[in-house]
Amino acid sequence: MAMVSSSGSQGQINVTPLIDVLLVLLIIFMVIIPHHPVGLAASVPAQSDGSRSGPSRDIVLSIAKDGSFSINTQAVAAGELAQRLRVLFAERASAVLFVQGSAGLEFADVAHAIDVAREAGVRQIGLIR
Repeated sequence: MAMVSSSGSQGQINVTPLIDVLLVLLIIFMVIIPHHPVGLAASVPAQSDGSRSGPSRDIVLSIAKDGSFSINTQAVAAGELAQRLRVLFAERASAVLFVQGSAGLEFADVAHAIDVAREAGVRQIGLIR
């Protein structure tokens, strides 16, 4: 049922001030919300032309379930691991060591291998699956 005044005309709500308030609130929220991305800085790898000059510089330290180590598929005794890594990284100053643990291996074993690598002078270490 519409309200009718004594003069016979209907009353209507003026929505123009409500739209003004809505636009002001929209502008305020757009200014308050930060526009910078949140997260960690990451460096993007350089583009490669597909050709590689020389042998691969990747060094993969694999840890088996029984705790034995191998560097690029060559078996290494646990006592010789630090020395082998020192020799390898003396030749390759900018190389990265990738550590790969077998399925079901405790992370404490992987962390121990990372500690040995850090003591051997390796500065860039990545984990692979």
